[in-house]
Formats: sequence, structure tokens, C-alpha cells
Amino acid sequence: MLNFLRGRVRWILIGWMFAISAIAYLDRVNISIAGHSIEGEFHLNNLQLGWVFSAFVLGYALFQAPGGRLADRFGPRRILALGTIWWAVFTSLTAFVPGGVSHALLILLLVRFGLGIGEAVVYPASNRLVATWIPSQERGIANGLIFAGVGAGAGVTPPLITYILLHHGWRWSFWISALIGLLAGGVWFVLARDAPEQHPWVAPEEIAHIEAGLPVAALEGARPLPWRAIFTNKDVLAITLSYFCYGYVAYIFFSWFFIYLSTVRGLDLKSSSHYGMLPFMAMAICSPLGGWISDRLTRQRGKRTGRCGVAAVSIALCGAFIVLGTRAEDARLASIVLAGGAGALYLSQSAFWSVTSDIAGRSAGSVSGVMNMGNQIGGAITASLTPWLAKYFGWGTPFFVAAALCVVGSLAWIMVDPERELVGESLKATVA
Repeated sequence: MLNFLRGRVRWILIGWMFAISAIAYLDRVNISIAGHSIEGEFHLNNLQLGWVFSAFVLGYALFQAPGGRLADRFGPRRILALGTIWWAVFTSLTAFVPGGVSHALLILLLVRFGLGIGEAVVYPASNRLVATWIPSQERGIANGLIFAGVGAGAGVTPPLITYILLHHGWRWSFWISALIGLLAGGVWFVLARDAPEQHPWVAPEEIAHIEAGLPVAALEGARPLPWRAIFTNKDVLAITLSYFCYGYVAYIFFSWFFIYLSTVRGLDLKSSSHYGMLPFMAMAICSPLGGWISDRLTRQRGKRTGRCGVAAVSIALCGAFIVLGTRAEDARLASIVLAGGAGALYLSQSAFWSVTSDIAGRSAGSVSGVMNMGNQIGGAITASLTPWLAKYFGWGTPFFVAAALCVVGSLAWIMVDPERELVGESLKATVA
């Protein structure tokens, strides 16, 4: 067993982060599939359901930076394990809300906000893990694999939740999701360590390989960067702006795509569940593909091309697919083209996280938390704004707004210098 693991322990941890990533998205996307049942039981309309979606994203957004700081301070092993327990509890609480209870909308808002707080630690903690365990030249594919879990989890959700919903009711879909999360968190705590030298399975050769590829930022001082240095850094601000645009677009698929297919495009429940998988399958395929392309171009042409260039082109391509997809008259063709847009978007995913781990080092959790806060604020806006725009301007409008934001998100990468490390910049400011 140890011979098989020799030199591969970092990839075992990345593989399990893929699983946790998938389960996290199962827990958050299940409500969009169960949305019609929840609307009927609690007498909600689409706008109110959008508020429930946004409550999760708001809690998720607000606790990104604090979650990242906790991962920097206490390590990703413990923080991720505690996070899985937290979100399992709140996933279960969603199902425990009684059908006839007064103020059901308020209760659902609070429960989903609490779920967002628990899930907020996942990706900042995973980025802290990457900053310590993965050499810079492998971070594109590592982050691509982690975020392939997003597509895998969200892709499995429509048929799985639909099956459970039809045979056992929507509440059981939440209880089963919570149980899966608890099991994954337990395995993670047993399997993971915060640093390679702490893990009993890691060979000296693997430690040497990892340390040889770590940027200077990952090796200098254990003290976290001050918040002011993070929030005033122009590279962080530009990446956060781009990730805001990214999040706005991505959450249309996570929150409303299934409902769009069934209520606007006229597909039945079974067809919607099948075609609703396509964007998430595209995400699962394109996330590691984008990471591989990014790593390859980084080795050949440097980070400016391999990270910034890949991200800018991919996000712009997503906007083009969205415009074409919304103009397609056939529902199935539209689903396929829009899925292409989701895949193009996820070609850029690993670049965001690779750059933040490279420039932030031991503060990667905090910096990526700030970045992901921008992403989730975009998601919170689209969750509520999409049904409003659709109601007053038609369903084409939310998608055209998303396409316009793709242009903004693409252009923001022009301002990013992936070689400029925050540790060095912070030290210069302190000396000055």
C-alpha cells in the first residue's frame, strides 16, 4: 500500500477534495431541483424562492474571507472536517421545516443562510491545502480536478434528487445529502494533514519535489497577511471583479437552469433532469481540461499566458455561447449550446485559484476567500435578479446580462500580474 502511495499522497488529497467539492454542490443544488415541491408546500412564488437561493449565497459570500482566515490559522484539515459537520446539520434542518408552519419563508431564509456559512470554508481551505501541498507548475490541474467536483456534484444532482423526490419526497433528498457529507468529512479528517512533512505516508522525495516548486510566498513567514494588504492589492481586486462576473454567470446554471428548461422551454421533468445535467457535465470535463491547458501554457510561455490568457479567452467564449444558446429555438439545441457556455466558463476556473495560491502563499486561504466572496456576491445577485428580469423583460434578458458580464470578467484579467507576490509587496510597504 505504502509503495503504491509513494510520491502520490498529494494527489490522493486532491482526489478527496474532488469528492468533498462534489458533495458540497450536491447539498446546495438539491434545492433548485426540489424547488417546485418546496414552492407548493410552503406556498412560495418564484421571487420568494429566489430569495431563499440568495440567502444561501449571501451567507456563503460573507463568510468566505473569515473561512479562509480560519483555514490559514488552524489548517485545512480541521476546518474542512468541521465545515462538513456544520453543513450536514443545516441541510437536515431544511428538511425539518414543517409544511404548515407560520413564517416558513423566514425560517427557510435563516436555515439556508446558515448552510451558506458552513459551506463557505470549502474552497478557501482547499486553496490553502494547494498552496502547501502542490508545486506551482501542477496547480492548474490540481485546482481543475478539485473544481471538476463542482460539475460532477451538480451534474449528479438532477437525476439523483429527481429519483428520490419522486419515490420518497423532497425531504429525503436533503437527509441523504447530509449523511453523505458527514461520511466524506470523517474520511477527510482521517486522510488529510495540513502539511506534507506532517503526513506519515509522504516520502522524502515527494516533500523535496513539492518544496522545489513552491513560490517564495509559500516559504516566507507563517504570519497571515493583514487584511489591508489584501483588500488594497490591485491584482486581488481585479481577480475578484472577474470572479464576481464569473459567479453571476455560474449561478444561473446552479439556481435557475433546471427551472428554465421545465417552465420556459417546456421540457417535462424527466427531460429537464437529463438536459439539466449537460452544463454540469461540461463543467466536470472542462475544469481539469482548463487546468491542464493552463499548466502546459504556463510551462511553455509563462503565467501571464497560461493563467491570465486562458482565463480571459475562456470567459469571453462563454459569453458568446450564452448569446447563441438563448437565440436557439429548439429547447434541446439551446440546452447543448448553453452547456457549452458553462464548459467554457469552467476552462478558466483553475486560473483564479492557481494565481491566488501563487501570490498569497501561506495566506492563500484569506486571499482566495476574498476573491470567492466576490464570486458569491455575484451569485447572490443573479439568484434573485434572474426571476425579476425574466418576469418584467423576458427570460432572454438574464442571459444577455450574463453575456455582458462575461466581457467585463474577461477584460479584468488584463490588469493582473500573476508574478507579483503579495508577501513581497506587503514587506516593501512595511519597510517604506
